[in-house]
Amino acid sequence: MTARQISFRKLMASGELVRVAGAHDALGSTLAQQAGFQAVWASSLEVSASRCLPDASVLTMTEYLAAAASMQKAINIPVVADVDTGYGNNLNVAHMVHEYEAAGITAVCIEDKLYPKVNSFAAAAQDLLPTADFVRKIGTAKAAQRGEDFYVIARCEALISRLGVAEALERCYAYADGGADAILIHSKQRDQSEIVAFLDGWDGRRPVVIVPTTYPQWSAAEAEKHGVSVVIYANQGLRATVQALRSTFGTIFADGTSLGVEDEIAPVSDVFGLQKLDDWLALEA
Repeated sequence: MTARQISFRKLMASGELVRVAGAHDALGSTLAQQAGFQAVWASSLEVSASRCLPDASVLTMTEYLAAAASMQKAINIPVVADVDTGYGNNLNVAHMVHEYEAAGITAVCIEDKLYPKVNSFAAAAQDLLPTADFVRKIGTAKAAQRGEDFYVIARCEALISRLGVAEALERCYAYADGGADAILIHSKQRDQSEIVAFLDGWDGRRPVVIVPTTYPQWSAAEAEKHGVSVVIYANQGLRATVQALRSTFGTIFADGTSLGVEDEIAPVSDVFGLQKLDDWLALEA
């Protein structure tokens, strides 16, 4: 981490709601920072989708790390890396922490599903590790970190697996007591009622992170009132990109000219600005 970058732990210490945007490359993370987001989520869904591969533990840790590191180099807000299940067993988790920390990543999020995982919204089995096994995994991650700033978020998939709020609370209390710096509680219901029920039962011993992909009507302000500390908009950027490219390419091909889209797409000068071209040319002068 360079001197100009703030760590995720220091960001959390402010006590203010942290809003995080998902991305998969340096360009997306730069645009997220320009929009005002305080951190960027290195989304495993986005990184794998950018390769047209499933979010199912197909890519390796090295590939996910390369994406997260390139994002962090481009921005001075922290990257929170989605590291799935930690890429294997507890020793894999320790290796992951060493490598991500060395690359300047100050926060990772590990989920309590079995390896190999499948995306939480896929129509597939979502089997979880026994609670005690995941607590040991979290403990390994914390023991492996070399600096005090490194931040480990424990992601609970009990609601995704339809095990209920009571099971989710029991697991999250164990994860918090096992050393996790924060808890991510995930749900795929179409409203926030399940998350609210969890928050009503949570005693606040660790910050709570949510990902309102399937309940987008719940505002960040309302979530904060219920005790949420971090809101991650995990994949909206990817989905917007897919829609925009499909529409733009379709129009150009159908019209046989790009004239019909020129007023709706960024000028080349904007791209030069994102590349910091003038700064680079100044180095040569």
